[in-house]
Amino acid sequence: MNQPEKLNILVTDDHTLFRRGTMMLLESFDEVGSVGEAENGKEALEKLEEGSFNLLLLDLEMPVMDGWETAKKTVSKYPEVKIIMISMHDSLQIISDLIEIGVHSYLLKNADPDEVHKAIVSVTNNDFYYNQLVSKALHKKVQKDGLDKGVARRADISPREIEILQHICQELTMKEIGEKLFLSEQTVHTHRKNLMRKTKAKNAVGLVKFAFQNGIAAF
Repeated sequence: MNQPEKLNILVTDDHTLFRRGTMMLLESFDEVGSVGEAENGKEALEKLEEGSFNLLLLDLEMPVMDGWETAKKTVSKYPEVKIIMISMHDSLQIISDLIEIGVHSYLLKNADPDEVHKAIVSVTNNDFYYNQLVSKALHKKVQKDGLDKGVARRADISPREIEILQHICQELTMKEIGEKLFLSEQTVHTHRKNLMRKTKAKNAVGLVKFAFQNGIAAF
């Protein structure tokens, strides 16, 4: 039986004590293979270019290149890399804007180690981690924007796609969705790809937002 591939995580933060402490925490997780570090976004992008990292734990405020710019460049150049933003800011507008550019989740720097572990596993398996902060930010965004006329409406989504989207909102993995609906994992991935194309979502967080906007899922 094949062992699951270990995660290689890049911790990017300009505060050495926090960065090194976070690295020690991550190294204690069974799912983590290696942990690298960067002091700013410019250095992080240089290390991502090596192609050895699949998850980026990214501080928001840094010198040289901040988390905003780093996240945008990462989404554009390395779309396969998952991004968890970590900051002391709890502004729902900031969180919402980061989700819009393609960030997969958002944690506060005082998050419990168990939540950090849960976020890493969920982002890896489900493409997002849906905590209370992210929920509030999405809720506020949906209330403010309503239905985005520039993307698909519920009527454009097939019944099977709606079913899969509802399970995505429940944080089920592609494998779990397949088992529940008696579909192959590859078929579920194909439906998810079609959903992202129709809704113009950058990742699963965007799909969840679409589901809330269209009454497919409830807060």
